[in-house]
Amino acid sequence: MGTWGVDSETGVLRDVLLCPPDNYDWLPLNAVARANIASGARPDPQAVRREFRELEEALEGAGVRRHYLRPEPHLGYQVYARDSSQMTPWGPVVTHMFKPERQGEYAPVIHFYERLGCPIWRYANHGHVEGGDIAIIRPGLLAIGHTGTRTDLDGARQLAGWFAAEGWEVRLVPLDEHFLHLDVVFCMVNDRLAVGCTQVLDPDFVEWLSGHGIALLDTSYREVMDLSCNLLSLGEDRVISALHSARLNAALRAEGITVLDPDLRVITRGGGGAHCLTMPLRRDPLRA
Repeated sequence: MGTWGVDSETGVLRDVLLCPPDNYDWLPLNAVARANIASGARPDPQAVRREFRELEEALEGAGVRRHYLRPEPHLGYQVYARDSSQMTPWGPVVTHMFKPERQGEYAPVIHFYERLGCPIWRYANHGHVEGGDIAIIRPGLLAIGHTGTRTDLDGARQLAGWFAAEGWEVRLVPLDEHFLHLDVVFCMVNDRLAVGCTQVLDPDFVEWLSGHGIALLDTSYREVMDLSCNLLSLGEDRVISALHSARLNAALRAEGITVLDPDLRVITRGGGGAHCLTMPLRRDPLRA
């Protein structure tokens, strides 16, 4: 890898991309947000800023350098920086998002990489693919979720083809669109452990993970809808996981994982947690 790149979800995280929540609002773009909007609740901007600062402090405490997208006033979900691009070992891929409300996010992310001096490796342009469906599990091993909407088969296959051409094994993971993205129901903790909901994950995918020596800490449907699976690995057996994911955080600690637990209760009610809020730009290479 060059100056910028990741070859796993779990190498030591050095640099991360965020977007300030200046214009954040819940939009009815996923089942979690729709349920909260239907209840009549609205996000308190002060609470959102406080929670985002707690995330920044957790990253700062872990020694992670933070970089920022420029927020646009009409892009209320730009704060979920995971979706608009995907860093790879060869540079970033600019994704092609499905929802019209989010398609404009391509411009700020291109401008960011230009300012960073990081050449873009690929531009997704066939079907749709979003960063939340992409799991760079370890060097040579990639999983891509597809629901038919946020990421469809055309988009998943285009990305899979680029990685396969570099010699990677790629697994396409079917997922009900109710669950939005793969990272809502599955995230890596370290190179041997993941969290996931076997109730909703494709059984063949679970078996595939086991065949690659990856154990799964199971979560419930209720935890999935609370975004408990949506955690960020920092490397060296450390994760950022939301404070309200109390049962899962205790289970992670029982496995010897250090859990940094910012309060993200309001932000997660929009449909995205620590994983969705962050796009790793540089991790230490993970030994295959």
